[in-house]
Order: sequence, then C-alpha cells, then structure tokens
Amino acid sequence: MGISYLKKFLTIILLFTISLSAFSQQKLTTKNKKAKAAFERGVELFNLILFAQAEREFKNAIDHDPKFIEAYIVLSEVYQKQEKHLEAIFYLEKAVEINPNFYLLGHFYLGESYFKTGQYKKAKNSLENFLNYKTNHNSSIVKAKKYIDNCNFAITAIENPVPFEPKNLGAAVNSEYAEYSPVLTADGQTLIFTRKQPRTNPEHLIYGKEYEDFYISYLEDGKWTEAVNLGEPINTPRNEGAQSITADGRHLYFTACGRPDGFGSCDIYCSYRIGNQWSSPLNLGPNVNSNKWDSQPSISSDGNTLYFTSGRNGNRGHMDIWVSKKNEEGFWTTPENLGDIINTSGREMSPFIHPDNQTLYFASDNHPGMGGLDLFYTRKDENGEWMTPVNIGYPINTHADEISLFVSSTGMEAYFASDMLGGYGDMDIYFFELYEEARPDPITYMKGIVYDSETKQRLEADFELIDLSNNTTIMKSKSDRRFGEFIVVIPTGLNLGLNVSKDGYLFHSENFQYNDSRGSLDPYIRDIYLKKIKGGEIVVLKNIFFETAKFDLLSESIAELQRLLILLQRNPTLKIEISGHTDRVGTYAYNLELSKNRARSVYNYLIANGIEANRLSYNGYADTKPIDSNETEEGRANNRRTEFKVIE
Repeated sequence: MGISYLKKFLTIILLFTISLSAFSQQKLTTKNKKAKAAFERGVELFNLILFAQAEREFKNAIDHDPKFIEAYIVLSEVYQKQEKHLEAIFYLEKAVEINPNFYLLGHFYLGESYFKTGQYKKAKNSLENFLNYKTNHNSSIVKAKKYIDNCNFAITAIENPVPFEPKNLGAAVNSEYAEYSPVLTADGQTLIFTRKQPRTNPEHLIYGKEYEDFYISYLEDGKWTEAVNLGEPINTPRNEGAQSITADGRHLYFTACGRPDGFGSCDIYCSYRIGNQWSSPLNLGPNVNSNKWDSQPSISSDGNTLYFTSGRNGNRGHMDIWVSKKNEEGFWTTPENLGDIINTSGREMSPFIHPDNQTLYFASDNHPGMGGLDLFYTRKDENGEWMTPVNIGYPINTHADEISLFVSSTGMEAYFASDMLGGYGDMDIYFFELYEEARPDPITYMKGIVYDSETKQRLEADFELIDLSNNTTIMKSKSDRRFGEFIVVIPTGLNLGLNVSKDGYLFHSENFQYNDSRGSLDPYIRDIYLKKIKGGEIVVLKNIFFETAKFDLLSESIAELQRLLILLQRNPTLKIEISGHTDRVGTYAYNLELSKNRARSVYNYLIANGIEANRLSYNGYADTKPIDSNETEEGRANNRRTEFKVIE
C-alpha cells in the first residue's frame, strides 16, 4: 500500500543523503534543518524495516515543523505498511488539510484506509476526489473504481442488515487458546475443530512456538462434552488443521504442512475411522496435491467430490478453489479450477460444500463485499452450473476478514470462529441461526446399525442411495466395520431408493420421498437386519413400482431390478419365487390376476437379462397375505407390494 509513492520518496532521500547538491531540483517543503535531519533518519530506518524507530523520527520532524507535509505523508505510509489504518488516516488527513493538491495519490490512499476500517462514506468521498483529478496513475484509478463499487455495496448492506445473533459454544469447547475451523457430522452430534496453543515440549520447538491439533466433542443431552485431543495418529508434533469430515463421521480430510511425504508446502491428507480408531493419514497424492500450497478441503456428503484451496499454476488469482472427483476405481481425478464464476483475480478460499451438494459457501476478497475476505454462497442451477455468488451480508461480513463458515445439515445453523468480545480467550467457536435466503436445500438423514437378523452381530455392509427418477447413484458408503453404525444423508424432494447389501446376505431396500427436513436432534432411526441367504427367507422389494391398477414396470423400478439381478448373478445356485400382493380394495378375482401379472413382469425382466428360467417362478396372492392393516391408507400401501422368496 502506497508503494509507488514510497519508492519516489525513498529515491529522493537516498540521493539527498549521498549529495545535498543532488536535491537542487526537488526540494522538501520544510526549511527547518532539524526537521530535514529527522526526516532523513526516518527514511533510513524505514529502509531497514525498523518501523518503530522510523515512526519516532518522522514524528520528531513534524514536531520541528508542523507544516512539513512530506513527513505526514511518509509517516502514513509507515502505518499503512503495518496495516495500522486508523493511524495512517490521522496523518493523511493532516497532509490533505495542509495542501489537498500536493500529493494526489494521498486521496486514493486515504480512501483505501477509510475502506479498510469500515468508514465507507468517507472512503467513497476520498476516492471520488481522487478520480476528479486528472492523473496518469492508471492502476490506482482501476482500484479506486472497484473500491467505490464496494463502498456502494457496503453502504447498502449496512442499511439492510441480515439477522445475526451469534452464541458462544461454551467452555466445554472454547478455552483461553484459539479455537477455529469447526465441522460437524450430518447428525449434528460430533464436533471436530482446531485448537492452537503454545508448545510445552522443547524438542518440538523446531516446528514453531505454537501448534495446531484437532479436538473432538459430542452433543449429549443438548450440551457439548469436554473437548478432548483427537490423538495419534492424526495429531502429530507438527501442525494439523483446516479439516472436513464426511457426513457419517468416518473420513477426515485435513491439511498438514512440511511433512516428509508432502508434494508442496502444504498437502491434503485423509484418515479413516474404524470403531473408535483412526487410521494413519494418507497423502491424497499428486493427482490432488501440487508442488504449491494445497489446503482447506471440503468433502461432499457422499465422499466423492473434494473442494479445496490451492496456490497452484492455473489459478485465476492468488488463491483459487479447485475440485476433484473420485472415479469408479476410487481414485481422485486431476483437479479442475472451479471457474470464473467463483474464482477471481483475488483470493477465493475456505470452500464448504453443504450436504445437499448444491450449495457452496466460500470466502473472497474480490467479489463485491465489505472489505478484506467476505463470506459468499452460490448454488447450482438446473444444469449443474454454479450461479453468481451472493454476499452473505452485514453484519455477518464486516470490514475485517471473515474466513470460513460451516452450515449444519439442516441448514438452520451456521458455525464460525471469532475473537469478538465476551469470549473465553483468543478465537472462540460460535453458532447462529442462518437466515432463510442463505440456507441450503433442506436435507434429512437416516442413522442406525446393521445387524445379522439371527445372531444380532453388527455388520459392515454396503449402502447405495439412488435417485429413482433417473436411476443415478447419489451416494455409496459402508457401515462401520466394527460397530455397524451408519449415517446416510437423504435429500428432500426426490424419490429415493436405499439399498443395503453384503455378500452372503439378501439385500434390504428402503424407499424415501421426504418433502421437509427434521432437526439435527430428531433423526430417522432405521436399524437394518440383513438375512442370510437360505431357503424360506422373504425380501420385500420396496422400490418396484407400477401404475395404479396396471402391471407395466415403471422406470423407477430399474435400480431395484438391477440389484435383484446382481444378487442372482453372484449366487448362481439361488432359486427364487417372485410374488405379487394387493390390498383388499376391489374383487378377489381382479386382485389375483393383477398380482400375478405384476409378479410376471419382474420374472420377464430377469429372464430378458440372462437369468435361467429354471431358477425362477412367480405367483400372485391378491390380498391373502397382508403384512399390515387394510383399514388405513398407509397399511394398504404396505400391503401392495412385490416380494421374492428363497426356494433353495
């Protein structure tokens, strides 16, 4: 800031210190010898980056000559160099008061400092004054126009504040040290964050005086438990930070710097949880990490898309947001720049992709904002393209840096870190209710445990969530290998099929079509009991659909039919009977024929896709084998079903 002016003045003064005669054509405004001498000493000290001493000399020069305009200007430059904008403003105002036409760029720098301290109306006035002068400082003219645009935005934003009532997470999470980068699992029950604190082990001082570690806390009875260190092998004597966790809480992506297996200054790593034990972190490799700075990962709810910040070649600006996706083999693809809609010539950082996989929050210092880094959100349009980012508004954003935001799965609450007054020490973690316009698409989730239906042993099983309208897989996951636990994010407004499978067992299917979401403390509990493949076992095919009173298979049935096909292909000795069932509405003869025809439709599909006819049979049972009451619509819907039974 003010570098061009500073270079000019330093050149003048360096010539002056070499030879007084060299100053014959360019004189300082003061005639006071003591003021000149102090000014010269100040410039020499400034050249040595001794700001405090330089500051004293420039003030001494002003004391000797209160009208010494150059001393005011260069002293303001000293403060701007240190980001002390309030002090810079004081001395620039004095210089402009002495002679507004002496140094035209002073109006620009004064406007810049006003802007960076949130004095937007004064900033706009100073910048417009600068533009009214006929100057050839083209780069400053471009910057001034952008600052004015931001001033107009900020003035309007302050006049139209968004709802914002932050609340501290409390002493169980926050401490006298700095806590930041909060992330939660989809059920809102597990919180992981970064804490920075002084080192106590002298052997680790080679990594710096402070260190960053991950801490974890759990929500129990509406209160957060005392946070504990996440421990080895994730935390090390080095620094770990900027983390993201999958919706089920079982994959942690994070940033580590200066590790022996790193590709650049900072790399992205991943650790996998089995039971309560985390695996040794793995570097995501050269497909994701570069020889530059790669950090701030955000993983999608399905674990297949990774957003992150990078300083790599190919950036639009100093820092850009990039995205990498897992291919069918489970490897990360070469990252792609998120593009010009998101990335600018400035800094775009701290991406957070919400579990809806449609809403992205990030920080930028170049989209229209309040100054420094502001928080923005963007959504995908109907073509899957990111729309123009929206500033999240004042007072969430201020003239200071707002760097990162985490939004709960329900979209109702947002979490962030701040050093605002009233905390427990340094930066604390806060949450607030996110206003309606900035909320993501609603989602809900299902959680539970997978069991063996006979032994009640907990099982690791595969989960697949499918959008039945187009037969596309939204998510693939597994239940925990040790505890059998699972969390599955369920988008609302879609007709979804969930399939749970394990080798040696019959699959289990569910159908979802939620049009609203539940709060994070009210999950859908669905413990899954898988049946081993043996004679007599029956499976309800919950994602087989027909039009009312017809037996033509709807396209939404394809995913379930494919799952049944795979089961038969993987178990070539398996023989099944396919059965159709109706409710009690209508005559028995009509329902019997309808149920038989529906079973035949499934039978024909399997035959057409290569299953031998001697392994299949079909039958219709009308309403003779109800599994629910026929007195309610919900009960009748359950009775209208297609099943298969293991014959041998």
